[in-house]
This record gives sequence, C-alpha cells and structure tokens, in this order.
Amino acid sequence: MRPSSSCICKHTNPIHTKTRFIILMHPKEYKKEKNGTGHMTKLQLENSEIIVGVDFTNNTRVNEILIKEKSCSFLLYPGKDNFNLSIRKSSEIISFMGNNPHIFILDGTWPCVRKMLKLSKNLQKLKRVSFDNKIKSKFIIKQQPESLCLSTIESAYTVLNLLNEGFVEQCETKDFLIPFEKMIEYQVECIQNPNNKNYRSSAKREIIPKNMYKQNPQRSIIFK
Repeated sequence: MRPSSSCICKHTNPIHTKTRFIILMHPKEYKKEKNGTGHMTKLQLENSEIIVGVDFTNNTRVNEILIKEKSCSFLLYPGKDNFNLSIRKSSEIISFMGNNPHIFILDGTWPCVRKMLKLSKNLQKLKRVSFDNKIKSKFIIKQQPESLCLSTIESAYTVLNLLNEGFVEQCETKDFLIPFEKMIEYQVECIQNPNNKNYRSSAKREIIPKNMYKQNPQRSIIFK
C-alpha cells in the first residue's frame, strides 16, 4: 500500500505460530496508517487476521471465533487483575492459555482503543492477559501516553517471547521487528533529508519521543 521507495514488504519474514492473533483495528488506523504496526503484525504472523471496527458486540467474525474458541480466547490488555505472563510459571501459562490460544489485540490510538473496549460487550467478557514491560518503545516518531507503552507489533513480539518461555510457543522471533525498525529508519531519514518535503530545518540528528499525551491527544514528533 506504499510506493516502492518506502515499501517494507521486502523486509517481512512471516513466522508460523500455534497462537492465533486477531487484530481488531480501529477504522482510522485502517484507513490512514498505511505503515501502521497492526498491518505489519499481520504480515509477520501467518496465523493472524485483521478485523476492522469500533463496536464488535455484533461483529459476525468476532462472535464466530468466540463461539468456536471460547475456552482459549483472550484479550491482550493491561490491568492489575489480568493473567500476567511475565510473572507466571511455565506450568501456569500452559494450564491457563492451552495449546492453541486465540489472542485479541486492539489496534489504534489509546483513546480509540479504550472506546473500542467500552463499546464491545463481548470483548469485556474475555479473560485478559498482560505483561510487565521493561523496555521503551522504538516507535520514537509517534506519541505515546507513557514511556513504556508499546506499539501493536512490539506487544505481539513481547507476548510471543513470553509464550516461548512458557513452552506454549516454539517460534523464532529474532527478525520479527525488522519491518518495524526499517519503517522507523526510513521515516527518520525523510524528516532529516533537506530534499524531502517533510524535512525540518530545526531538527538535529537525535529525535526525542514525546512520552505523554496532551489533553488533545495529537500525535507529534519532538526534536532535540
């Protein structure tokens, strides 16, 4: 969906997982973010799909999955009372997740994601999984509500590594983030290239991400 000069498809290397990832994508993300990390996640995971919407209460495909895979369907969403993959033993993870878990991921800005969950009554009933994130997002060109918030592809990467540690998965993830890293690299080069229309004369070599949303949750880039 991008010009050949900025296309990241050549960097993709899809992996097979026992876990199925269902990416629930907000329409704004689907229409505007041609290099969005939800799309990248789909490209990198053979066993995945994208479903677009806001309120999934009556979504035919979502409910079809929930009816068929009710016992092994989970929502990846932060929370204190969730099943935390980071602190559970392997035996607990296998017992809780099963052999072929189906993980729903909400893809959009944080305000949009909160609205999606608030409206989707079927998603509210799902068992939730989460993790303790100890790394900062590499998405330095996009505003995050907190410094430890991750993009969709980074979240999927973290979950896969934790499932590997819990012996639910046996997949290789070392190249999983390459398309994402190449996209960031390309956009930073465009911003810093004097011949590019997005060039910022005030920008020096280092780009500092904004860690918190303003009251008006715009995306912005902070230059140092």
